[in-house]
This record gives sequence, C-alpha cells and structure tokens, in this order.
Amino acid sequence: MFKNLNIIANTFRALKMVVYISLPFVILALYLLGMINGYSVGWNDASVAYKDLIEKSDQVSSIEIMPTPIQTPEATIVPTRRVTQSVYLNVDWGGPDLWESVNKRRIIHGVNPLDTRSELCTIASIRLNELLELGKLDGHEGFSNMTERRPDLEWIFEKYANVTEFLAYGGKTAEQTVDLWENTLGHSKLVKGGEYVWGCVYAQNSFAVAITAF
Repeated sequence: MFKNLNIIANTFRALKMVVYISLPFVILALYLLGMINGYSVGWNDASVAYKDLIEKSDQVSSIEIMPTPIQTPEATIVPTRRVTQSVYLNVDWGGPDLWESVNKRRIIHGVNPLDTRSELCTIASIRLNELLELGKLDGHEGFSNMTERRPDLEWIFEKYANVTEFLAYGGKTAEQTVDLWENTLGHSKLVKGGEYVWGCVYAQNSFAVAITAF
C-alpha cells in the first residue's frame, strides 16, 4: 500500500514538474496566437477602409477637355477626350487669372506671350456664354459653325490665317486649367505654340475658352 502511495506521489510530482516547465511555453503560444489574431483583424479592417476609400475616389466627377480644332476654311472637330478628375464648380478664378496663367506658362516655355484682340474676345465671350447655357462642352460644334450662325462675325475668321479654339472644364484653379491644356495632346500648343500671336481668354464657373490666332 505504501509503495502504491509513493508511486502516486512520484507521479504527481512529475506531472507538477511538467506543468511548471510547459507553462511559460503555453503562455508564449497564447500570446503569439493573440498577436496573430489581432494582426489579422487589423489587416481586415484596413482592407475594408482602403476599399471604401477607393470606392469614394471612383465617385468623383469627370473633367472634359476638348481637343483643338484649327480654323482653316473648315474647322476640324476631334472626338472628345475625357479625363477623370474632381469637378469644382464653386471657383474663385476667372478669365483674367487664366489669361495671366496662360501667358506665364508660354514665357516659361520660351514663346511669346499672346497679345489680346477685341474681336477674338468677342468670339470667346459668345462661346463661353453658349457653354454656360448648355452646361457642358459641345465638342467645338458652336465654334465650327459660328460663321453660319453669325455671318456678322465672318470677317474675323477672314482676317486671320488661323483661328483656334481651346476648351476646358473643371479646373479648380487657373493654373490647373493650364496644366490640363499643357498635358493634353493637341492643347499643349496653347502654351507652347510660338506661331500664335494674338488671343483672348474667357472663363467662368470652371468653364474656360481660349481663342488664338495668327
């Protein structure tokens, strides 16, 4: 009987020793499992937040930039190119700011600043009002048929060898609108084209019209 009691006591002491030895490892394993679980939860939360951010960014409006038709005997209309960008309707810049920005950019590119001409401002003013009333860009349609609609303005197109229209919409600032023109194929001539001598710019509510000529 005493022998059995000694065996039980020895077994108990052995189990107790195993528990003492393994306890730190068990605690460490539980800690590591907690860290891994916390990392997984945090990663999932971050993924959800990132996905929401991407979805919100995809909901911004688009900026329309119309490629430039060159007024020869008949204006050439190039299909509309759309550039995704947030649209800012409540802007605090207008035609004078844009005119200054265009000429500053032309000087940076080593070409002459444009000189204004009142008849070109007449065209720019008419076109801006048309776009504001329409509420969007028209693919230069109003520019290409202007002499048909306004025979009284035909002399302006006959006066110059070339009359060109540049349109943009959605720029938050005058400088951003110039950036859009400069970085769009066909529009960069507005700020880099040394052949243009005269021009006029009208802008309101992020709609921008630039008329140039030589």
